[in-house]
Amino acid sequence: MQQIVPQRESAEYDVVIIGAGPAGLSAAIRLKQMAKDDLSVCVLEKGSEVGAHILSGAVMDPIGLDALLPDWRQMNSPVKVPVSDDRYYILGHSGSLRIPHFAIPPVMKNKEAYIISLGNLCRWLASYAEELGVDIFTGMAVTEGLFDETDGSLRGVVAGVFGLEKDGSYGENTEPGMELMAKYTICAEGARGSLTKQLIKKYSLDAESDPPKFGLGMKELWEVDPAYHREGTVNHFMGWPLGTDAGGGGFMYHTGENQISLGFVVHLDYKNPYLNPYREFQRFKHHKLIADTLENGKRISYGARVITEGGPQSLPKMTFPGGILVGCAAGLVNVPRIKGSHNAILSGKLGAEVIFEAIQQEDFHKDLHQTYSPRFDSSPIKRELQITQNVKPLWSRYSLFGALVLGGADMWCANLFGFNLFGKLPHTKSDAESTEYADKHHPIDYPTPDNKISFDLLTNLSYSFTNHGEEQPAHLHLSDPSVHIKHNLPLYDEPAQRYCPAGVYEIHTDENGDKGFVVNFQNCLHCKTCDIKDPSSNITWTPPHGGDGPNYPNM
Repeated sequence: MQQIVPQRESAEYDVVIIGAGPAGLSAAIRLKQMAKDDLSVCVLEKGSEVGAHILSGAVMDPIGLDALLPDWRQMNSPVKVPVSDDRYYILGHSGSLRIPHFAIPPVMKNKEAYIISLGNLCRWLASYAEELGVDIFTGMAVTEGLFDETDGSLRGVVAGVFGLEKDGSYGENTEPGMELMAKYTICAEGARGSLTKQLIKKYSLDAESDPPKFGLGMKELWEVDPAYHREGTVNHFMGWPLGTDAGGGGFMYHTGENQISLGFVVHLDYKNPYLNPYREFQRFKHHKLIADTLENGKRISYGARVITEGGPQSLPKMTFPGGILVGCAAGLVNVPRIKGSHNAILSGKLGAEVIFEAIQQEDFHKDLHQTYSPRFDSSPIKRELQITQNVKPLWSRYSLFGALVLGGADMWCANLFGFNLFGKLPHTKSDAESTEYADKHHPIDYPTPDNKISFDLLTNLSYSFTNHGEEQPAHLHLSDPSVHIKHNLPLYDEPAQRYCPAGVYEIHTDENGDKGFVVNFQNCLHCKTCDIKDPSSNITWTPPHGGDGPNYPNM
């Protein structure tokens, strides 16, 4: 029986922006730069505050800020630490090899870049946007799109639903949320956003693109002994402990105030269902190059987030009737560079300019593809992504050797001569489809955490300051609850109990020996890995109550 939804209040804006990340905030700022008080703009953020759900390395190319706010260096921004030393290492179990700087393709070098907290940058951008007159509402999760019944265009969104019953229905204490209507909506949810996923399916935005590809990024913020701190030093690591089992690598960025950002990325197209990305991260920290820096240090925070890795091959059509996808919602991360914030800012700015022109011409709720696409194709975003477009598919085919030697040659050729040696290599499988049966692999024996440098998952999870109201329905939906015991467990040894970096999924055995699949949704970091890697594609991530989830400080 169809439930009756209580009457909602409604508000009208010229532009509604979903997500207060760098793309969404840049779009809001650019709109107000052009329109001042003549345009109403609102930003909806599901986190408890701006920056609460933002997690990134991060080394930032300033090209985006330079375009959006040319005077940002005189504006007391939180971008303070320029890169002073830039190193790439290939790790072995007990040793390392530093790649000579001259061999690094120009696009990979971090000259003139800055080490930042992306969360703090977003907080600063939000403050500036509010000064310009942008309305920013935090704790407002978008739960559905509102579509025109005649032409199917997106006309607005529903946000701020609270107090649903355990079964997801509306009860007497439910707050039904608000309908926020707009001439155009900018979707800046980040990687694998729930509304983005719906829009891509509804409008077939991926009809001409390769399967999307993702990596799982995990990060810890540490305060270290001043004797081991080298402000401005950027280190990237490849090889051990992943070897040929999976693509990925680590980073260690020396920020200000004796802090380092320490992270590890695992490409989610790995084959072995026994692989545990979180435990690979903890093992990585025991390599001498990292462990020496962490000695006598103190872990401050922990978090995880998926990263788009498909490059230009996997880009969906970025416009749809009534709106535009920007930033990581569109998939604009440059994986080899491990950078996306500059492209997010540039795409938010570009999307805002195209939408502003349409509103000026009173051209509402249209598909802006004819205007947006040629500008994107001539943008620095597209050029940069083309240079590195084959590194990920080469890594998927030939592991680390392919990425280093063949991918390096391809990038050098693109940099020097303007074309890629290998053309544009396709992605042929989704990350879920890449998972192989357990009987083709062996379980991995991971070392026990020492609780000094490495930590068990649930202890580390407490440093993400994650909170979910337990009275709400689970926001992780299982299409068929029986699949995980009847199918995933016998065929794949249920990889959800290992790929999740928050301990959400467990297999429990009761006193009768019957097994059950347990979903601890309260632990969820909103990383979206389960929505991507589940071999049966049976798990769908949806937003919980606004304000719930991690509360990252300075990440």
